[in-house]
Amino acid sequence: MTAKYHTQKDFKPGQGYAREDWDAIDSPELTDEELARMRPAKDVLPKAFFEGIDEARRGRGRPKLEAAKIAVTLRVEPDVLEKFKHAGADWRARMTEALRKAAGL
Repeated sequence: MTAKYHTQKDFKPGQGYAREDWDAIDSPELTDEELARMRPAKDVLPKAFFEGIDEARRGRGRPKLEAAKIAVTLRVEPDVLEKFKHAGADWRARMTEALRKAAGL
């Protein structure tokens, strides 16, 4: 398995940053002492930080629908499914309409 990203160990000019930028972000490995002194983020960062993250996550994705569709598994005869699919890309909508009509809706 090949790595998706290559970690660059040494400065290479022409990569979009200067030698000063490269030197400014030196991140040596943490020592055992530093690791032992570390605390969970919830103990260090303010509560508002996590509230902001939660709020941002809530805003993601598709808005909730009042009458969302429900996924079901339905076994139908192959010729029936083929007939709906053969008539075009909107076969699901047409199948829904046929089921509505059959249900008297």
